[in-house]
Amino acid sequence: MESKAKLFGHAIHPILIVFPLGLLTTSVIFDIVYLLTANSVWAIVSFWMIVAGVIGGLAAGLFGSIDYLAIPDGTRAKRVGLRHGLLNVIVLILFGISWLLRAGTPEAPPATAVAVSVLAVVLAAVAGWLGGELVERLGVGVDPGANLNAPSSLSQPELKAPTASPRPT
Repeated sequence: MESKAKLFGHAIHPILIVFPLGLLTTSVIFDIVYLLTANSVWAIVSFWMIVAGVIGGLAAGLFGSIDYLAIPDGTRAKRVGLRHGLLNVIVLILFGISWLLRAGTPEAPPATAVAVSVLAVVLAAVAGWLGGELVERLGVGVDPGANLNAPSSLSQPELKAPTASPRPT
C-alpha cells in the first residue's frame, strides 16, 4: 500500500519520526547523565529536547494519521496501525507529563519525571517495532514499483518501474 502523504516520492511520516524518536530517547540519556553527574546543564538540555521531541512527534503523527486512514478496514495492517498510533499518542502524553513535572525546576527534574520519560521510551520502542511491522511485513507506505533496481523517486513518471516487478532470486 503506497503512502498517501508524500514529498518528492517518499512517505513523509517515516522522514519525520527520526526527529522525535532521537530527541526523546536522547532526553532520557541526558537525564541519566544528569543523575550520574549532578550537572544541571544535562537536565536543562533534556527539558528542551522533550519540548522539541513532542512537537516533532505531533507533526509525524499528523502524517502517520493520513496514511493510517488509507489502510483498508478489516486488515491486520489496520489493527497494527491502530496499536502503533495509540502507543505513540501515549508516548507523547507521557513525555508531556514528564515535561510538566519538571517545568518549575528544569535544572533539577524530580525522579518521577525521569521515570515517566523512561517508561515512555520503552513504549516508544514497542511502537517503533509495530511501525516496522507495518512497513516491512505488511508493506504499508511502500511504493508499488519498489524493487532492487527501481529508478529514483525523482525520475520522470514514464521512467518509473512497473508496479509488478519480479523479485530477484
